[in-house]
Amino acid sequence: MAIDGKKVEQLDRVVIRFAGDSGDGMQLTGDRFTQETAAFGNDLSTLPNFPAEIRAPQGTLPGVSSFQVHFADHDILTPGDRPDVLVAMNPAALAANIEALRPGGIVIVDSYDFTSRNLAKAGYTSSPLEDDSLADYQVHPVDLTGMTVEAVAEFGLGRKDAARAKNMFALGLLSWMYGRPTEGTTAYLEKKFASKPAIRDANLAAFKAGWNFGETTEAFAVSYEIKPAPMSQGQYRNITGNTALSYGIVAAGQQSGLPVFLGAYPITPASDILHELSKHKAFGVTTFQAEDEIAGIGAALGASFGGALGVTTTSGPGISLKSETIGLAVMIELPLVIVDVQRGGPSTGLPTKTEQSDLLQAMFGRNGEAPLPVIAPQSPADCFDAALEAARIAVTYRTPVMLLSDGYLANGSEPWQIPDVATLPRIEPDFATAPAEGETFLPYARDPETLARAWAPPGVAGLEHRIGGIEKADGTGNISYDPANHDRMVRHRAAKVDRVAESIPDLVVDDPSGDARVLVLGWGSTYGPIGAGVRAARAQGIDVAHTHLRHLNPFPRNLGEVLRAYDRVIVPEMNLGQLALLLRAQYLVDVQSYDKVTGMPFGSEELAEVVAQAVKTLDTPSLDRPRQENHR
Repeated sequence: MAIDGKKVEQLDRVVIRFAGDSGDGMQLTGDRFTQETAAFGNDLSTLPNFPAEIRAPQGTLPGVSSFQVHFADHDILTPGDRPDVLVAMNPAALAANIEALRPGGIVIVDSYDFTSRNLAKAGYTSSPLEDDSLADYQVHPVDLTGMTVEAVAEFGLGRKDAARAKNMFALGLLSWMYGRPTEGTTAYLEKKFASKPAIRDANLAAFKAGWNFGETTEAFAVSYEIKPAPMSQGQYRNITGNTALSYGIVAAGQQSGLPVFLGAYPITPASDILHELSKHKAFGVTTFQAEDEIAGIGAALGASFGGALGVTTTSGPGISLKSETIGLAVMIELPLVIVDVQRGGPSTGLPTKTEQSDLLQAMFGRNGEAPLPVIAPQSPADCFDAALEAARIAVTYRTPVMLLSDGYLANGSEPWQIPDVATLPRIEPDFATAPAEGETFLPYARDPETLARAWAPPGVAGLEHRIGGIEKADGTGNISYDPANHDRMVRHRAAKVDRVAESIPDLVVDDPSGDARVLVLGWGSTYGPIGAGVRAARAQGIDVAHTHLRHLNPFPRNLGEVLRAYDRVIVPEMNLGQLALLLRAQYLVDVQSYDKVTGMPFGSEELAEVVAQAVKTLDTPSLDRPRQENHR
């Protein structure tokens, strides 16, 4: 159909990537486009990508920042493998991202910045706008900077300040192209720059100028419509993983009746949790920005001793520093939620990129026999539920719990259905009470069901007991060097973690035909790419099953049955096969590891091909190994 002489084309989905210097406002542009897309009712998934350098040289490849958003009229699981549209604010942004663009994709570039100097900084010997290197794409050179400066001239800004509004011009143009609402962005700009009227009015003018340019120029003869996606009834908001995790921690405090104490040291990509929780003092949340990682977890563990829900947040390098105090938490058996937002390593590694390489550290990264439960969310919205679950386990079983998020989940976003508070699970602290007259309080006497010891905050008469890192005597908690007691207490602590399996659901397998011979099993943030890859494989007529782990220690009770029910099990991971190692060791099943450590998530097309090759090369199943159907 055509509106005012311009054709409107219907699409079911599109992937857009905004790219420019870290100072070009690409994260803000992408976020505003995403918020309007969420308000419109599309399903969506995002992938922000930040440079690691705080001040990389302007116009160079290391300084490129990007924001990718995938939105559709149906349920989607990933931010998209490859963009359909690339908005590049300079030559470096084009050079860094053009190979990811689909053939035939749309390229919108700010032609103003394609000077010989900027081309050289990006590694070009000639302008790609003038040679044939972009012949496979629909290229639209647009003088974004020049038109922005002209649009905001009346507000008296210097040229540099005026040019900064070019991201709003680009946002206006893309909003016109894809029929995005504008009211939310207008209100946002009016509020954000309320104290700076000239800046406010310039950004609003640039945004409107971009929209009007799309409507009037002959360069863009087509706009696109992506209808809202059908969703179950409820109230939704767009949410990042770090924000959802923060809300989950707040909810855990409310559902347990415990004050929440966060002890944390800022570290990428976990710092947003500290920032968010600091806003919620009204819900009994206290945040402490410590001087280092050790102080952060020490304060959190002290808060747990005092009867609060202690939480500490960090990334892999911080877990290394916290390991001794985590061992102390295991020894004194107090609840503690430890959030590890994983990033590329080792050492400083890739601080702004994603990875799943801390699983073995979470499992074994402490001296002595010091087991603890480990869980992992599967999507940004699922970080809310995972935080609640981590708190439930920690409080119920009196143990530190490791929650493994990652940079992809932390910074990515998706629609989240706001839950009914009445449906959230209760978490019962069950504090110890003073013993009856003539009885002795035994701080390490155990609950027969959970094997948890008593939680006895200080200040209650009759509940005095020893606390510290030296081995405790069974029952009394006194210091003990007895070999038999140490053996018994080590086994008690391990059995308590194993007992968690009794309170988690069996693993459910998505196997529509019931006849699949290949199972794809993942954990954490691989859920979306695996799910999308499995969908793509099934669309090609390939029969494949899929399941996903939230609980990594202990595993679900039926996991061994599930693994043995398939002829081949593929485990994609953003590490060098850590979950695969654990599965082989515990279940003696020769799982097939598929791994990558590029700092970027898997692509669904990539995983669909892995599945296709596995099915193609699969040997005839052994006749003496019957299929097990009880996992269905």
